[in-house]
Amino acid sequence: MVRMFPKLFLRLTALAVVFFSTTAVSQTGQTKKVFMITDMEGVDGIFNAELQCIPFQSPRFEESKKLLTGEINAAVDGLFEGGATEVVVWDGHDASRTLSTSDIHAKARLLMGSPVSSTLELNSSYSAVIFIGQHAMAGAEKAVLGHSYSSDGVQNIWVNNKPVGEIGARVMLAGTFGIPVVMLSGDAAACEEIHQLVPQAECAEVKWGVSRTAAFSLSHPAACSLIHEKARRAMERVAEFKPYVLSGPVEVKVQFTTKATPDIEPRPGIEQLDERTWVFRGKDIIDAWLKYSSF
Repeated sequence: MVRMFPKLFLRLTALAVVFFSTTAVSQTGQTKKVFMITDMEGVDGIFNAELQCIPFQSPRFEESKKLLTGEINAAVDGLFEGGATEVVVWDGHDASRTLSTSDIHAKARLLMGSPVSSTLELNSSYSAVIFIGQHAMAGAEKAVLGHSYSSDGVQNIWVNNKPVGEIGARVMLAGTFGIPVVMLSGDAAACEEIHQLVPQAECAEVKWGVSRTAAFSLSHPAACSLIHEKARRAMERVAEFKPYVLSGPVEVKVQFTTKATPDIEPRPGIEQLDERTWVFRGKDIIDAWLKYSSF
């Protein structure tokens, strides 16, 4: 039979392999879907926003895209080696104008374009969240290009009186859906920031800030190798992590810089504390954050 119909035999064998592997995953509950949050300021070799980080304006932006894509693809490789079954990459830098499907890892799916929801399209189907190229919060000591959502608009954010930036807010967002954050790559300040929330998180320090616009950095190949290893280990350890669950009600307090203080109308759940500081209250982090992001 095999000699008479070799192509048919090979085709049926391949279908059987796919069927039994898919069945095995569903029966054992081993599906591990990962959401990757990406940014650019935390990438190896990046230290100057005007020179490197502004799409279609910065003279070194194309180089920066390659550096970021290299780190992302190294992380995707590590995640799959560690047991991930699906990886979704969010283009999170500057209104999602950075990544391309022509360069991204063949096994990953890319979430791109704007706007996406304030919840980043997350849901409980994900097993883990990781950060690649992430910067620290505004005002963090020796943080390379540190800021909190706006590079010159927000001075401080607190969630239930805990100082947070993009890292903290998204760790809490993921926790609302029951998703743990397991890994980050960025500078030393960003790694310190995530360890305040998730002490056991795998962290790839790819650079060390001297000032806001100067740093010691790993070479790109060394950074990618480190990120690959940390992503692999994070996935192998994913069962050890628990979501960061913030019980409600939640209060998000935002202190704006003087020149960026927005014109906000007070309404239920939104209160002005002083000239630059506003409070947004909700039943949980999503409810409070939506009030903040809606103006």
